[in-house]
Amino acid sequence: MTALSYAARDSLTMLRRNLKHAQRYPSMTASVVAMPVLMLLLFNYAFGGALGAGIGGMSTGGDGGTIGGGGNGDRYIDYVAPGIILMAATSGALVTAVGICVDMTEGIVNRFRTMAISRASFLTGHVVGSVIQTLISIAFVIGIALLIGFRPDATPVEWLAVAGLLALVTLALTWVAAAIGLMAKTPESASNIPLPLQFLPFMGSAIVPTESMPDGLRWFADYQPFTPVIETLRGLLMGTEIGDSALISLAWCVALALGGYLWARTAYQRSAKR
Repeated sequence: MTALSYAARDSLTMLRRNLKHAQRYPSMTASVVAMPVLMLLLFNYAFGGALGAGIGGMSTGGDGGTIGGGGNGDRYIDYVAPGIILMAATSGALVTAVGICVDMTEGIVNRFRTMAISRASFLTGHVVGSVIQTLISIAFVIGIALLIGFRPDATPVEWLAVAGLLALVTLALTWVAAAIGLMAKTPESASNIPLPLQFLPFMGSAIVPTESMPDGLRWFADYQPFTPVIETLRGLLMGTEIGDSALISLAWCVALALGGYLWARTAYQRSAKR
């Protein structure tokens, strides 16, 4: 077998290990999935009528009806769902950071280093396992959104594009989270550091258009990574204008994935020298 074959075999072993851990200890995954679902229900049913009525061009439909049919948020769900779906992708970073930090602090990584296994397999197994778990969580959130009234008009090709973009975003954030997990001193700090990633979509166009924000916040919202991703998802799912958001989204994803990978690899190599 070649070195690449050994690395692939060891990575699959680590992947099975991480998936079994997730199966045996589902509380972390469940809590991460619960947050975007709760946000979706909150903004749809509690705030949907007020927020939907304040969004230009969405306050009334072609039939003259108000958003949400008088306050239940049925139309607003079509605006907010893409942002909450992205939030499900960002929430998966928490699981990655905590899982890697636990392995580092409990000493299991030192045992792995004494064994004849590929060094890259530890991070690869964690990242691939986390991506799989996060994509399952995203599918669950999309299912809940459909159940409560989300009605995308995307074609099968557009759905494939949505899946590809979400997978790329998830991969990028997972590598960043892996680096955070390697740098964190305790699992508690590893669970706290990625929290801003979960709420950064709210500082973009997830809940309301950036045009409604004060100038300083609007500038930040327009140029942060998640706004173009949200606009691309919204355009693919609901047929709104995408413009150059797709290219900007891909650029951000590639930059975050590459930066996260290099950061994680460097942190992992440094940890071996301690």
